[in-house]
Amino acid sequence: MKVTFSPDQAEAFDTVSEMLKAAGVDIEEGMTTPRMDERQVTRAMTGKAGSGKTLLLAQLYKSLEEAGVDIVSGDWEGKKRRDRRTLAILAPTNKAASVLRNRGVPATTIHRILYTPVYDPEYEKIAEWLAGNGERPDVAELTDAALDRAYAFYQTNKSIPGALAAAGLRGSDFITGWKRRDDPLDIGFVDESSMLDKKQLEDLQEIFPTLVLFGDPAQLAPVNQAGAMVFDGLKKSMVNSLSRVHRQADDNPILDLAHALADPALGFEQFERMIAEAASKDERVVYAQRVESDLMARSPVLVWRNATRIRLIQAFRKAYDAPEDALLPGEPLICDGLELPLKHRKKRLDLEARGLIKGAQVVFLGPGKKPGFSRLHVMGAEDPTLSAASIVKIEFPGEEEPFIPYAARMGAAFLHGAAVTIHKAQGSQWSDVQVFAPDLYAAARAGRMEAGIALWKRLAYVAITRAETRLFWVTRAALAKPTAPLDTSDLKQLAPAPLALELQSDNGL
Repeated sequence: MKVTFSPDQAEAFDTVSEMLKAAGVDIEEGMTTPRMDERQVTRAMTGKAGSGKTLLLAQLYKSLEEAGVDIVSGDWEGKKRRDRRTLAILAPTNKAASVLRNRGVPATTIHRILYTPVYDPEYEKIAEWLAGNGERPDVAELTDAALDRAYAFYQTNKSIPGALAAAGLRGSDFITGWKRRDDPLDIGFVDESSMLDKKQLEDLQEIFPTLVLFGDPAQLAPVNQAGAMVFDGLKKSMVNSLSRVHRQADDNPILDLAHALADPALGFEQFERMIAEAASKDERVVYAQRVESDLMARSPVLVWRNATRIRLIQAFRKAYDAPEDALLPGEPLICDGLELPLKHRKKRLDLEARGLIKGAQVVFLGPGKKPGFSRLHVMGAEDPTLSAASIVKIEFPGEEEPFIPYAARMGAAFLHGAAVTIHKAQGSQWSDVQVFAPDLYAAARAGRMEAGIALWKRLAYVAITRAETRLFWVTRAALAKPTAPLDTSDLKQLAPAPLALELQSDNGL
C-alpha cells in the first residue's frame, strides 16, 4: 500500500534522508556507500499523539532495509563487513518495543543494544547460516530435522534465539555470556525518547554516529530531568516538529480529548464534561462510576498518587481473595529492579536481556521449582517465559515497609502491578485503559505546573493516550467484583519451556 505523507511528514522524511547519506545510506537510490562523515549527529522528530511519528519511523525503516542496511536486533549480529551499514530501532522498555513490533517494525530495547550476547562458536555457525551468511552447518548435537525446524522458525520470526530454541536448545547452550558493546553501529532510531535521561542519551551517542529521536513533547519528563526532555537540549535546526494530527481523521474521540488539553483556558470540570459528552456519543469512551477489576489483571489502573496505587492494589487482591502470604497465578507485577551484588553481573545481564528491567510488566505464572523462585511471563518480550529468583513486595496503606510474602535472598524485585503511576505507564499502550480521575482532580486542585503547563493536563494527556481502543474515565473510588477467577490462559507462551532461564547464586541460594 502506497503511503501519502502530509507536508510536515514529507519534510521530515527528506531531512532524515539527507542525514542518512552522510551515514553511507542513500535511500533514494536504494544503495549503501562508505560513510562520508564520522561526526556524531543527533536529530529529533517530535509530535503529539496521532501526528504520524510511528508511520514516519516505519517508512524510514522500510527504505533503509530496501537499501540493503542490516537490521540489528540485539539477539545476534552477523560478521562485520567493510561495506556493511547497520540500523537498530530502539525503545526504552519491552512494552514500548512490542508496540512497534506489533506494527511490523523490528524494535528492541536499549539494553539489548548496549549489551550483546556472546555465542558458542559451534552454534554461531547456525546463526550465520540462518541469516544467509554461510553454508548449512554440520553440528554433532543437532539432527537434520532439528536444523530444519530452526530454519522454518527463522523464516517466519527472524529470531535467532527462537530458532535455536525450536531446534531444542536452551538459552544457556548457545549464549555463553554478555559483553558491553565495543564497536559502534551506524544508525539508531529511538522511539518514546521522552522517557530517556541524559545518561542514556550519552550512551546511545557513543554507539550511533547517526541518531534519530522520536518523541512526544507533551508527555511527562523523566523524574530526574527537572521537567526537560533530552530533545529539548538540541538546536532548533535539529528538531522537526510534526504538527498535523492524522489519526483524528478517523474520528477518534480519545485523541480528540487528548488534544483538547492543549487549550490553556480549559479547566478540569470542563474537561470532565467533555468526557461525559464523548461517552454519550461513542462507546470508545466510558464515563465510569467504578474501577473494573477484570481489566486490572492485564491493564493497570493509571493513577497520580502512590497512596492511591496501594489502595487500589489492595482492593484488587481482596476482590480475588488473594492470600497475604502468596500470589495467585495471573496476578500482575512490575519489576522494581534486580537486587544482586556486583559479582553476579552475568546473571543480572541474563535477566535484563530477557526483559526483567526496572518497570517491566510481568504476570506471575506460579512458584518455581526452587524455593524463592517464580515462573513469570514478561509482557512485550519476544521470549516471555522465564523462571527467576524473586523478591515480591506487597505494600499496605499507611505502612512504610512492604510485606514480603516470600523471597529469595537475591534476585528480581517486584511490586504489584494492578495499578501504576501515570509516569511509569509512559511508553506502554493497552487496548483498554482505566484512568482514576479523582487523582487528576487532586493534581488540578494542587495547582502544580510542569514546564509551564498544568501538571493535571500533562498527566491526563499521557494517561489518555495509553488507550488504543477504549478509555475508561473512572470518577469514583469503587471497585466492581470480578466476573471470573484469575487465569493465565490468555497469555501466549511465545517461548518453549527449554528457554526458561533460572537465576541462582553460585552457592545455590
